[in-house]
Amino acid sequence: MAKSHVGVEITEESVRAVEVSVDRQPQVLAYGEVVLPPDSAHDSEVLDQGAVAVAIRQLWNLAKIGSKSATLGIASRRVLVREHTTTAMAPELLRQALPFQVQDLLPVPVAQAVLDYYPTSQQGDQLHGLLVAAVSETIESMIASFARAKIRVDGVDLGAFGLARAAARVVPEGTAAVVHVGDHTTQIVILRDGIPDFVRITPVDLETVAVRRRAAQMVAPDGAGDGTFVAAGALDPARLVVADLVGAAGIVPHGALRSDTALRPVADVIGRIRSTLSFYANRPAAPPVEQVLLCGAGAGVDGVLGGLTETVDVPVRTLGIADLLPLRVPEPTGELALNLVSTLGLALGKER
Repeated sequence: MAKSHVGVEITEESVRAVEVSVDRQPQVLAYGEVVLPPDSAHDSEVLDQGAVAVAIRQLWNLAKIGSKSATLGIASRRVLVREHTTTAMAPELLRQALPFQVQDLLPVPVAQAVLDYYPTSQQGDQLHGLLVAAVSETIESMIASFARAKIRVDGVDLGAFGLARAAARVVPEGTAAVVHVGDHTTQIVILRDGIPDFVRITPVDLETVAVRRRAAQMVAPDGAGDGTFVAAGALDPARLVVADLVGAAGIVPHGALRSDTALRPVADVIGRIRSTLSFYANRPAAPPVEQVLLCGAGAGVDGVLGGLTETVDVPVRTLGIADLLPLRVPEPTGELALNLVSTLGLALGKER
């Protein structure tokens, strides 16, 4: 029997993973992140299997992850997530019936899609839940990258469900919104008593440390910023890389010359979060959202936390991996601590 579970995510900027012990009181055993070469992946979409496989092997070695299997999270904007109501039936029968029920709702033929259904409530013989549909070719390419790295993918889960699972450890009751503001994608999940009730995935492009590091590497002199790190101490290696590169070879972070350029994406992501909360609040019988939990690298960008706090009428606070489980390894800092929240939730969900 496995002694640990691993959650792993592939973004445009990096591959990251969290290993969690299988105990009555689980703990974080290991975590890490390895930066991907340019153009090797988009969010949850692999473009260069070889490059991603190399990064996965580096991640397992550098972070000292013991398990050779993982639950893979997907968070692409191409993933369809929508509410779906069906007749209550046994899980096996539902899996067989679902493709026929939803084939007219999908942007691709049902034979080219991977389907999942997350039940949220039942009224009489009607089962309510969230339908998830992803392009099978995308999933297969991601799994193939792990196979090259000799890591078995034993489950594929929506990143937003991992995010919800993690947040439920902090807010098991009531209605809360948990928002993961990534480098290029924002996931918004509204929980009711710890169960995801609404999911929205939207685009965003913020000047996170990872984005600035990628821009710096594109013009950095040979030997500067090799693109690989593992966070395992009190310092944030991503910040060290950027600090070393800024000013070298004339590198200037985007937005340093025109502050309004940096402010527009911040205002955009705040507006998208606010409009999502308003949309949810206007749904029939929707309970009021009582608080907003903010994570992801974008939560650390100047103006995001403060701007959202001023915009919504409920408390807003950030959520890091150390808020969720005890750690047997040094606590991560900076954007990595914020990014690993959803990754940890994937590790917690293997038995779902």
